[in-house]
Amino acid sequence: MSVVGFDFGNESCIVAVARQRGIDVVLNDESKRETPAIVCFGEKQRFIGTAGAASSTMNPKNSISQVKRLIGRQFSDPELQRDLKSLPFNVTEGPDGYPLIHARYLGEMRTFTPTQILGMVLLNLKSIAEKNLNAAVVDCCIGIPVYFTDLQRRAVLDAATIAGLHPLRLIHETTATALAYGIYKTDLPENDQLNVAFVDIGHASMQVCIAGFKKGQLTILAHSFDRSLGGRDFDEVLFQHFAAKFKEEYKIDVLQNARASIRLRTACEKLKKILSANPEAPMNIECLMDEKDVRGFIKREEFEQISAPILQRVKRPLEKALADAGLAVENVHMVEVVGSASRVPAMLKILTEFFGKEPRRTMNASECVARGCALECAILSPTFKVREFQVNESFPFPVSLSWKGSGPDSQAGGAEQQQLVFPKGNPIPSIKAVTFHKSSTFTVDVQYSDVSDLQAPPKISTYTIGPFPTIRSERPKLKVKVRLNLHGIVSVESATLLEEEEVEVPVSKEPEKDNSKMETDEAPGGTAAPSANETDVNMQDAKGTADAAGADNGVAKSGDKPVKMETDTKVEAPKKKVKKTNVPVAELVYGAMLPADVQKAVEKEFEMALQDRVMEETKDKKNAVEAYVYDMRNKLSDKYHDFVAAPEKEELTAKLQETEDWLYEDGEDETKGVYVAKLEELKKQGDPIEERYKEYMERGTVIDQLAYCINSYREAAMSNDPKFDHIELAEKQKVLNECVEAEAWLREKMQQQDQLPKYATPVLLSADVRKKAEALDRFCRPIMTKPKPTKPASPETRANPPPQGEGQSQGADANASPNHNNVPGENATAGSG
Repeated sequence: MSVVGFDFGNESCIVAVARQRGIDVVLNDESKRETPAIVCFGEKQRFIGTAGAASSTMNPKNSISQVKRLIGRQFSDPELQRDLKSLPFNVTEGPDGYPLIHARYLGEMRTFTPTQILGMVLLNLKSIAEKNLNAAVVDCCIGIPVYFTDLQRRAVLDAATIAGLHPLRLIHETTATALAYGIYKTDLPENDQLNVAFVDIGHASMQVCIAGFKKGQLTILAHSFDRSLGGRDFDEVLFQHFAAKFKEEYKIDVLQNARASIRLRTACEKLKKILSANPEAPMNIECLMDEKDVRGFIKREEFEQISAPILQRVKRPLEKALADAGLAVENVHMVEVVGSASRVPAMLKILTEFFGKEPRRTMNASECVARGCALECAILSPTFKVREFQVNESFPFPVSLSWKGSGPDSQAGGAEQQQLVFPKGNPIPSIKAVTFHKSSTFTVDVQYSDVSDLQAPPKISTYTIGPFPTIRSERPKLKVKVRLNLHGIVSVESATLLEEEEVEVPVSKEPEKDNSKMETDEAPGGTAAPSANETDVNMQDAKGTADAAGADNGVAKSGDKPVKMETDTKVEAPKKKVKKTNVPVAELVYGAMLPADVQKAVEKEFEMALQDRVMEETKDKKNAVEAYVYDMRNKLSDKYHDFVAAPEKEELTAKLQETEDWLYEDGEDETKGVYVAKLEELKKQGDPIEERYKEYMERGTVIDQLAYCINSYREAAMSNDPKFDHIELAEKQKVLNECVEAEAWLREKMQQQDQLPKYATPVLLSADVRKKAEALDRFCRPIMTKPKPTKPASPETRANPPPQGEGQSQGADANASPNHNNVPGENATAGSG
């Protein structure tokens, strides 16, 4: 089972895996720890990650990046529209109101959803993990920003499905950071809580989390964020500054040229990093646009001055986090800063002033989220035993249910009713049960109670509950179970109809009585018991009625129930039994992919991955042809010089030159099969030369081995050693004859071979010599290693054992086995092998 954590960032991604010795951040194909989150579409294949980043400058309009800002957001979102202005690729509004990305792929324009692009990025990260683990990767944990909406969380899960991954949990990035920080701490207090503020300033957003640590547990006290305050905003300020400067000085408008814009943005990002460590920094770009070289220069003071509007926004999330946690600045004991943009000195200055203490950097600013994700995956996975550490996560947004009241009175029929189900800060995961009084099909909307922070539509999903079975009870109860799962996704899980029935029950049957009480006193959560860390609250105040007028206040007529419950204890009265019936629930999530569309996307991704694989194999075969041409040409002039005749060398050299010319002209873009055929054609002429060289190099060794085998068996057959006395002379003579025959064969073949030039086809092949040695060994070994026959012991000997020394010597003689050290069996085998 794989234990992998993925941190997919707006700009770059990191993969961490759990191993027996701890958590490792794995390297990609370029031996780098960070992989760019870019998909570049080419004419023949896709380039993802580092390959995509390398191709993006030359192919900007087909290089898709910053997909994290696009998933699960409506095209009309003002924030999305601002982001699109700085992106070089084309994005339009789809029929469902969500963005569609356009890119040229395989010679035609194609459209992709942001979820599909994220699936491609995750598939690339998955392959990086698989190469490092040498095993299939399926189970994982993915870090997401705390501000992701329900729809964005679902989009990440869909993208993971497209990539063939099964996320055990979507964990908030700041929570993952807090976990990576706290799980290794051995000095956490048992009673007093250690409050730590984690400030994560990434490429595109800022997230703040205040966590309380005790021994063996972490509790998230508050989350806050600014979803558009990150490192790229500083890059953008520098970009606009230099674009205006170059327009004035060099009369070039970088904004009108996609390639020039990408080069300038890259230079601005480098400049920002230089300014983090130096008071001033220069900029030089050759041939930026219109064949003009440009130069610039900026001081850190000027940079901070033009960045002032961004820096002013830093305090808001800090203040909000403190307010939500109910803490004063003095109660925050430590401040940890992470994220790629946290290295800007002005940021650290603001944090120091706000918290009154120097921010710490005890964690790797770029890798802590991926490490935390891998740790969470290890905690959830049965593969690893992890130190007991409880993570008490909280949900950042309030979620409520709303429905229309119904009743015989038309005035009451249209009243909209709403109930807060999961308040802000509710634990994750959680289950709550809401009781309705309904008798016909109705709909329930799941929505955000407050969208001021979200900038998203309030409605998340609509659930149609019904149709209902035939209802006999006058006032049925419908218990609806609402789940907030590990991923932070809210859904109506089930609906159960509860009806009371009168049942005649004999007094003596005590078990019946207990059953009745258990069913009447319905446990919160209904049909499924929640797990230990799920809270389950029966929200009896959230009720609508279908039969009683004047029930808008949600208070049910409860006059009958206590009476009926009391009658349970009476001896002669009929019992009450609760009948449970599951009611169908149909889900509609606004903006989410349908299961059929997800399956189509999986198939489409498989086709594209296959195309990429075919193209990679084609490149490998083309490179093999090219390598063979250069390698064989060099060897013909060097070590193969004596093993090829002049006419043969001229012919092969001409063929190699012809192939080289073809590779750079007509053969530049051919199919895999053509390159395979071309290599085979060359090898038909080259292989005999290689074989002659190889035979020459091996021949001496195998001849020596056969000669040693012959001499060893001949000496053994002619030896006067007592250990061979039991072998008959006729048998020994057979061994000698076999040795003579093998020696004569070898002498004859060697004479023939010595008369041939090196470039002629050899008559003495090393394989034939090996076979001869094996045949000789097979014939001679059984004869020369035949054991001595044991002497039968006489009855007298058994009755009167001889003296100790004599008996031992006889036993030694009788049981003596041939001394194989003097028999050539082992050496012959080694030689013949």
